[in-house]
Amino acid sequence: MLDYIVVGAGLSGIAVAEELISRGKNIIVFDDSSQNSSTVAGGLYNPVILKRFTLAWNAGSQLEIAIPFYKKLEQKLGVTLLEDLPVYRKFSSVEEQNNWFAAMDKPMVSAFLDPILVPGVNPYIPSDFSFGRVKSTGRLDTSMLVNEYRNFLRTKGILEDDTFKVNLLVPEQDRVNYGETRARRIIFCEGFGMKNNPFFNFLPLHGNKGEYIIIKAPELNLNVAVKSSVFILPLGDDLYKVGATYDNRDTDPAPNQKARENLTNQVKKLITCEFAVIDQVAGIRPASKDRKPLVGQHPEYKALYCCNGFGSRGVLIAPAIANNLIAHIENNALLDPETDIKRFSKA
Repeated sequence: MLDYIVVGAGLSGIAVAEELISRGKNIIVFDDSSQNSSTVAGGLYNPVILKRFTLAWNAGSQLEIAIPFYKKLEQKLGVTLLEDLPVYRKFSSVEEQNNWFAAMDKPMVSAFLDPILVPGVNPYIPSDFSFGRVKSTGRLDTSMLVNEYRNFLRTKGILEDDTFKVNLLVPEQDRVNYGETRARRIIFCEGFGMKNNPFFNFLPLHGNKGEYIIIKAPELNLNVAVKSSVFILPLGDDLYKVGATYDNRDTDPAPNQKARENLTNQVKKLITCEFAVIDQVAGIRPASKDRKPLVGQHPEYKALYCCNGFGSRGVLIAPAIANNLIAHIENNALLDPETDIKRFSKA
């Protein structure tokens, strides 16, 4: 009898699995790499929504949990995952400058906004209205994290590189049966794949397709992230990731030519040096209609749980949400009502 089955090993599944392992729980993780939103993500963590200069939902407390969590994983896996990366917002008008300073009157936001604007960050990224720096930003190498953590699970013999066949799951009130496997509980961390899960497809999970292009720009020599109409993130070796798009109608995980053209045009507006598009990646972000995670216990089958719907902020959200969910299950801690799926259970 296992303590838990975890389905999915993206950001959500990793955070859940690590919480359980740290508690000494006996688990097995299923993952078939079918959901790639974690691995294609930019990996940027940034507590401020830079369109409106507002603090992202619970970003301050999430940051306090996320950074120590990933640093602990760095030590455990023996790899470097985190990188301090300054983020600069390019202003396009005096109004945006004024909005930046107005946001600094809000105590929760002001801690993350630098009051001193800079006239430029790179000779090939001109601006008539200067740049503002966001504090406490950086990047997580999500691709390395996912690959290294899956390898860790393999070495422990607790990873099934296989599709979880939900039609074979037989839930009981105090356990679940899956073929020859028995477990006290199961937690689904499937990302957008949860749309095909008959136990949780009543939840309003929506796909939000995000696409990036990878460009090579030898002259640019940029070592900070810049946000204008799009983000441009340095990758090293003269490579930069540019994105992302947000499309809630296209659920095809394959890259789209129209998105490639749109992003290329945005780069032309942002930088003045030559560049070449050398790659394009896409993923479907799992999001809810109220833009809050979908976490909690199935309304009928008490051994079934889900941990999903992180949208574009999974790097910051995942550790805090997983911590809350496992504390709720194991210690009867209060599950955050803003994330609890009970808010949709009547549907």
